[in-house]
Amino acid sequence: MIEWSETELLIRDAIREFVDKEIRPRLDELESGTLPPYDLIRKMFASFGIDALARESVTKLLSKERGSGSGGGGLAFGGQEAMALIAVSELAGVSLGIVASLGVSIGLTAQTILTKGTQAQKERWLPGLATFEKVGAWAITEPDSGSDAFGGMKTSVRRDGDEYVLNGQKTFITNGPYADTIIVYAKLDDGSAVRDRKVLTFVLDKGMPGLTQGKPFKKMGMMSSPTGELFFSDVRLGRDRLLGESEAGRDGDSKAEVKSGFAVERVGVAALALGIINECHRLCVDYAKNRKLWGQEIGRFQLIQLKLAKMEVARINVQNMVFQLIETLRAGKMPTLAEASAMKLYSSEAATEVAMEAVQLFGGNGYMAEYRVEQLARDAKSLMIYAGSNEIQVTHIAKGLLERRV
Repeated sequence: MIEWSETELLIRDAIREFVDKEIRPRLDELESGTLPPYDLIRKMFASFGIDALARESVTKLLSKERGSGSGGGGLAFGGQEAMALIAVSELAGVSLGIVASLGVSIGLTAQTILTKGTQAQKERWLPGLATFEKVGAWAITEPDSGSDAFGGMKTSVRRDGDEYVLNGQKTFITNGPYADTIIVYAKLDDGSAVRDRKVLTFVLDKGMPGLTQGKPFKKMGMMSSPTGELFFSDVRLGRDRLLGESEAGRDGDSKAEVKSGFAVERVGVAALALGIINECHRLCVDYAKNRKLWGQEIGRFQLIQLKLAKMEVARINVQNMVFQLIETLRAGKMPTLAEASAMKLYSSEAATEVAMEAVQLFGGNGYMAEYRVEQLARDAKSLMIYAGSNEIQVTHIAKGLLERRV
């Protein structure tokens, strides 16, 4: 794949039209945190028929599983990888937070239930999540266990008869303040060494006794995506809330499944970065053509041309990463964790560099919120931390190289 097809470009233009009409006019409300993004996401789903498509997909999937008694496919809508990545990219260039809220709810929360849940659990939670009638959150990060997600995890569950009792705290949880359905990872308190304990996955619902959802944090960027803390105080959980309803064997321990989720998050960063780069590129080219100094457009100055040229190189490189990702997914494959980390590392750094250069190109205007490049710079920086800090990506890339057979 070397370019978008005609159909994909039509999809892109339709999404841009929706963004220009529905999202750009409300950016100040979104980016101040006064307007949660959920109703806008639902409106987008309705406008493009995504909710109906998701409902049909889930209905068919669950019906098939009822008949066969075994796991079916996924929530992917048959070869629509390019459409999804185009939508993600276009939204990211305007409001990265909207994409984060959407991606965590469907890409992580619903997907975790889909891959690990029993038939009854899928029937219970998937329909609302897939159509975005319900908002999902995926809670693994804790105050003392960011990059060391498993080793430093303190949130725990203990057995109490046929139930479990959950205690602990999670932080930096996307959608946490408003989520209806929450995936929570906790260590089983079985008396073994804390770092070696099995990690189990549970599904919680908003309003459960002992569950407290904190207020949204004030952040450097991505204010359109509510992020907060979750507190668990003797939350009683039936076995029906243990994903897979089993502690035994590989299906019980959630560590491998979490690593798979990390890979999905990280490859998605490339599409997010592309959206930010494209928007910076568009704004900067337009500004260079129209801003005049010393009687001529600043685009005539070599230093401005150098900035634009480097932005174009970054755009081409990251776009090619996205094209390669689409081809990999179409072939029924998924990049390895090391490959996903490499994509995340490069694309996030490229987007941040482009966005900071966009601010510099705009000069004093670039420092003003009115011109939007300052928002893009703040959002881009989050990509170097989101889905695992870039320093951790280096470790995963190196491990993948060192373990590879020559």
